[in-house]
Amino acid sequence: MRYKTLGRTGLFVSELCLGTMTFGGKGEMWSKIGTLGQDQADALVKSAIDGGINFLDTANVYSEGASEDITGQALKNLGISRNEIVVATKAFGQMAPGQNGRGSSRYHLIDACKASLKRLQLDHIDLYQLHGFDDATPIEETLRALDTLVEHGHVRYIGVSNWAAWQITKALGISERLGLHRFASLQAYYTIAGRDLERELVPMMASEGVGLMVWSPLAGGFLSGKYARDQQGGEGRRAAFDFPPVNKDRGFDVIDAIRPIAEAHGASVAQVALAWLLHQKAVTSVIVGANKPEQLVDNLGAVDLVLSADDLATLDAVSALPPEYPGWMFERQGQGRRDQLATGRRD
Repeated sequence: MRYKTLGRTGLFVSELCLGTMTFGGKGEMWSKIGTLGQDQADALVKSAIDGGINFLDTANVYSEGASEDITGQALKNLGISRNEIVVATKAFGQMAPGQNGRGSSRYHLIDACKASLKRLQLDHIDLYQLHGFDDATPIEETLRALDTLVEHGHVRYIGVSNWAAWQITKALGISERLGLHRFASLQAYYTIAGRDLERELVPMMASEGVGLMVWSPLAGGFLSGKYARDQQGGEGRRAAFDFPPVNKDRGFDVIDAIRPIAEAHGASVAQVALAWLLHQKAVTSVIVGANKPEQLVDNLGAVDLVLSADDLATLDAVSALPPEYPGWMFERQGQGRRDQLATGRRD
């Protein structure tokens, strides 16, 4: 296991992060993702820690709060030292009745943070993330509320999830102007079967020093190895909850390219898909979840899989994004300047 700093912070996190969305199974949607009880969750957390993972990610909406409850109790049951684990959670979704029971207002975030701390049985949250963008709340109000939580010691670092590049850069500008704590990370969907992140978000993160936590790296199980072009029904989560959306034609082209590479390395399809992400410069940590211990063991094996230059070239080519404006214009107009940067001169 390797460890990387999260964005511009001095916080080191493991390149794999254990996601706890499968804990609890409370609620119609969450029960389709996972229904792990306390004993099963304890075993997964122990396997993750034993495998070198020091990073856990949850959210208050997962199983209507039950995921946080189980995660906090697992840390207590296993006797894991607080200074050996980095705990991340998120807020934004509906957690209380009424008009103000969701969103990123000061009203909601302060209460949501305190409730998460209680469920997690912790005195502080290491990384507190906004789970989505709130069209109803001014960004400045949200940033001031998060800054208050940091200054009061309830939160150590702040981040976002599922925001657009322009929204994040606007927030970073406001934070700099007002002297507020800035976002350290973005948690976003990224997979070899869906590389949309590379259009705007990856360049923004490189420019602004924002770390990347990847959610659903196997595209909701699509890249688990259970699915093939001639056997699209399959088993697992996608059979009951077909999310996130995947372009199936392009996705099966990717799977077809992965299989021989996996066979050559004695690896699984899932391990190759995860290893491809771990080879991407933008990635800080990849969130892996599991319903069964053997799934987590398989995922952990991805950190030891080194893909060759030929492997990466094959996978990059089959999964490449279709050209889109203004990207194709940047490519056309910018080559001369890129050559100057690479060679130090222009003939």
